[in-house]
Amino acid sequence: MDTPANATLRGSAVGLFLFDVCEEMHLDELRNILGARRLGEGMKHAAAEQIFFERPPVVEQARFAEYPDAQVRVKYYDYGVMSVLFEFPFTGEWTDLITLSARWISETELQSRAESIAKEKVQRIRPAMVKPYDKWLSEDYFIFFMRDISGKPAASHLLTSCGQQISQVVRGENAVLSDGERSEVLQSAMSYYPNDLVVVGWNAAFVYDSAAGSETTMQLLEYANSQLLEFRHYDELLTRELARVYDSLEKTSSLIGRWRLPREASRLQTVLLDVTELTERADNAIKFLSDMFSARLYRLAASKIGVPDYKSLAQEKLRTAEDLYRFLIDEFHQSRTFVLESLVVLILLIELVYVFHGKM
Repeated sequence: MDTPANATLRGSAVGLFLFDVCEEMHLDELRNILGARRLGEGMKHAAAEQIFFERPPVVEQARFAEYPDAQVRVKYYDYGVMSVLFEFPFTGEWTDLITLSARWISETELQSRAESIAKEKVQRIRPAMVKPYDKWLSEDYFIFFMRDISGKPAASHLLTSCGQQISQVVRGENAVLSDGERSEVLQSAMSYYPNDLVVVGWNAAFVYDSAAGSETTMQLLEYANSQLLEFRHYDELLTRELARVYDSLEKTSSLIGRWRLPREASRLQTVLLDVTELTERADNAIKFLSDMFSARLYRLAASKIGVPDYKSLAQEKLRTAEDLYRFLIDEFHQSRTFVLESLVVLILLIELVYVFHGKM
């Protein structure tokens, strides 16, 4: 059986945009404001059985006049991340899908519209937000769900006959890729059944699956990107805090200046505790109930988009901050000990002066 390059594909194209808008969201209060449902309410049975959120995100469906054919969905995570998703129906050939992927990945139109939607929503949900950020970090990701391909090829046949087209979709490239690059892209392919396929890249994924299977894959890819966003935030926060403390140390080289060290240490310890708590919350937000394939797919997606790398950076800076905290405390104790010993010596000298003065 052949799967020619002009095969007809039917499915949907998804643009996913995530924004880190605040430190935390009170989901119960947010649900009351929006009248929205929790993730899992109305989810297909298969998806609901495979993944479980410790604090299910709040989901709000919407439609916008400028995108009449698109389903628009906004999701709110308790750790302060908001996602805006556009899903457009797709019917066409491989060349059409490659062109769409290249255009979406290189342009900013959807990104700008998603940010506008997020800003409108933030104004409404502000009472449910804790410590809103003035500057937002963002991530985008594109997913091309094909639920039907003419000839109904098996995953192995699809990879063999259309591997070049799939790799171009995942890379967002109109030009044909080299054999080495194509091979590197297709190494991130996974299948559970003979007729489903997921190929994950760092900024896009190709999915050939049923509607129910696609829903589960969507949740995993979105969660991985939300984690990436959070670890990027922690990395930047710790970088700024460490730079501030180093700068403060340069200005407190004098003995008097060292008495300010406990205040610096206290602030650094507060940041450490906050980051540790928020990191654990984001890291443990999702559980895999019975399907280890979903767990493997999540690990693959997280690895491709860079979650472990940013997590390692954040953890390394946490360790640096902990060492710096201990150094600040030690420096203060040494300074205090020196002052106390100097006072004792001064008192002894004064007493000796009085003793000798009395004998004269």
